[in-house]
Amino acid sequence: MEMRYAVKEDIQHISNEELSKVLSLLPGWRREKALRFKFTLGQVECAFSYLMLCDLLKEEYGINSQPHFLIGEHGKPILQEHPEIHFNISHCKNAIAVAVNTEPIGIDVECIGRGNESLINYVLNEGEIQQVKTADNPLVAFIQYWTKKEALFKLLATGITDDIKGLLSQHPDVSIDTQTNTEKGYVLSIAQHSK
Repeated sequence: MEMRYAVKEDIQHISNEELSKVLSLLPGWRREKALRFKFTLGQVECAFSYLMLCDLLKEEYGINSQPHFLIGEHGKPILQEHPEIHFNISHCKNAIAVAVNTEPIGIDVECIGRGNESLINYVLNEGEIQQVKTADNPLVAFIQYWTKKEALFKLLATGITDDIKGLLSQHPDVSIDTQTNTEKGYVLSIAQHSK
């Protein structure tokens, strides 16, 4: 099967009533996890990302049961009942993104507008820094690189390693699709191994 993903936008505008309804649909362990978040946005991200995953699993694989997670090395979650299906979840204050596939996958979504000179110098190599500086919108260009690298780390399930600067050039066998939504204020990248 092909990789599938879903994005939920405008998550800052979800009402308390809508959140309560979604929380009531969650299994107890996930509802408890969501409610441990102090702020409403954290609760929204936790609750909606789980339901989005359930919807994708049902649509793509006919799985109707609510999934349970095992935590793999470096904290990457695995579907306890279906370890052959890979998934990844990411969220920022503007969007939630969830992807599923029968092959390893990484997804990252980040808000546009994050980035300062020290972070840029830490994350990007010299060539990437030059491309960001000469881009029409340097903040967008930086976030595009950031999400590509985060999605790749999540695909590899290694966690953030010391070699973040050279990461993209070290994995030519990986394809990364990056989408920018300036209207909604986020960038999304999905990484998977090339066929």
